[in-house]
Formats: sequence, structure tokens, C-alpha cells
Amino acid sequence: MIDKPAGPTSHDVVARVRRIFNTRKVGHTGTLDPFATGVMVVLVGKATRLARFVDKDVKEYEAVIRFGIATDTGDLTGKPIGEPQRHNITAAEIDNVLAGFRGEIMQVPPMYSAKKVDGRKLYELARRGEEIERSAVQVTIHEAEVVSAGNEPSEIQRLRVRCSAGTYIRTLAEDIAKALGTAAHLTELRRTVSGQFSLVQSATLDALSEAGEPSEYVLPVEMLVEHLPRFVLKQDRVQKTLDGMSTRVFDRIFDAGETVAMFSLKDELVAVGTYHADENSIRPILVLGGSK
Repeated sequence: MIDKPAGPTSHDVVARVRRIFNTRKVGHTGTLDPFATGVMVVLVGKATRLARFVDKDVKEYEAVIRFGIATDTGDLTGKPIGEPQRHNITAAEIDNVLAGFRGEIMQVPPMYSAKKVDGRKLYELARRGEEIERSAVQVTIHEAEVVSAGNEPSEIQRLRVRCSAGTYIRTLAEDIAKALGTAAHLTELRRTVSGQFSLVQSATLDALSEAGEPSEYVLPVEMLVEHLPRFVLKQDRVQKTLDGMSTRVFDRIFDAGETVAMFSLKDELVAVGTYHADENSIRPILVLGGSK
């Protein structure tokens, strides 16, 4: 896990990790805007093959909102747009409108985003001065609270948001401001949680590059599938699983079509498979091997 600094793009982070580990096999499971910081799940080596199975649903952020001024990007990297509006907002005022943003809500993706519409990235169109119609998408705000100290009116307020993947915090800040009759943009955004990973497990790029053995910062590949139901193979089934053969299940029933992490007796991830209820077996769909 990387604790991304402000400035570089997610692509830049991947490029630097490739240089540090001297390998092309590096990927990530979710971008962060250049100005944003925090948890970025970066996969190295055979872990890149597990990207589609990584738990990416829940994210948590700390966001600093500046009220009174909107920008064309929704953050501090953009140009101010419109007239300055009321900027002194209290935490209590934000609390009063937050209830309307918890749970399932609809969001219109911002133009300055990597979302594709008809095969075109929105931010590429935005940089050319184009704006197109975007359909609202459903996202879930699990938790949202003001974490600013005190209740004095201020143009700067800090929020903690726990949400589903695909939520745009810039858009959330703008919509909260609209509910308060004003405008806003983000000045800071820090991702503190991504799926089952947090800042506690993350290393900075500098720490990684300065380490004598950067691999000491690499988490076990098995952690990527901790959220999946687990099945332990008998020793005589390990090689058969690596060869793509199914394994019958006698003492446990999974849900039909459920994705299952298949481990060896040595607690090594051998494969990821799918449970087939009609034959009561797990069929591997991705094999990794039983040795690290």
C-alpha cells in the first residue's frame, strides 16, 4: 500500500514503483486525483493478477472544504468561477444538511474526472472547454460527519466521509454547499481507507525508495483476498488445482457462483475459484501457485 503524496498522478505513482522494484508488473485498484493524498492500493508482481478480486467497495476520506468560492475542477487546482458567495459556515449548519446526504444518493460525475462517456474521458473534454450531459449515478454515503474543532463560523470546514467506491467527494462538497445556499471547493482530500486497507499499512514513496529491501513494505498477497470465503485444499489437491481441475466440497456449502479463495495447508494462496452448486465443487478461475 502506498501513502500517495499530493502532486503526482496515480500513473506517476505506478511508474515510480516500477522503477523501485525494477518490474513492469505493477498496477493499482483505484485512482486518486493529483492533489489528493492517502491510501492507494498498488499491486506488484503476481498480485496484479488479483486486481479484479480486491475489495474496493468502501472508501473513507478526510476532506477540507473551502466555502464561498467554486472552481471549475471542484478543487484548489481549478480556476474560480462565478461570484464569491457566503463563506462563513458553522459546523452546526453543515450537520443540519448532512442527513440528506447519508445513505443512497444520486451524483452527477464532474467534468474533471476520469469517467468515460461514449469512450471519452470527461477530463479530456473539460480541458478542451467542452461540457457534455452526464447521467446521475447512485452512490452510498455510509457515514458523514463534520470533524472541525469548535463551532465558530469559518470558510474552512473538515469532513470525514465513508462511502462506496465511485463517490466523488468534490461533487459531495459542492452539493452540500448548494444545500447551504453557497458555493465551495476542496482544498485537501486524504483517503484514509480503501477496502480492507488503511494508512496504517501504507508506506510513502520516499520510504519505499530509501529502503534497503523495498520488499519489506510489501504485504502478503493473501491479504488481497481476506474478504473472500476461504477453502483449504488437501495436499493432494494443490497440484490438481494448479492444473485447473475442480475440487469437490464435502463439508461446506458455499452460495452458488460464489468466489472462493483456495489455500494450501501451508496457508498459501493457490487459486481463486468459483463454487458450482450443481456439482458441489470449486473450479479455479485464476491460479497463482503454492509458493511465494
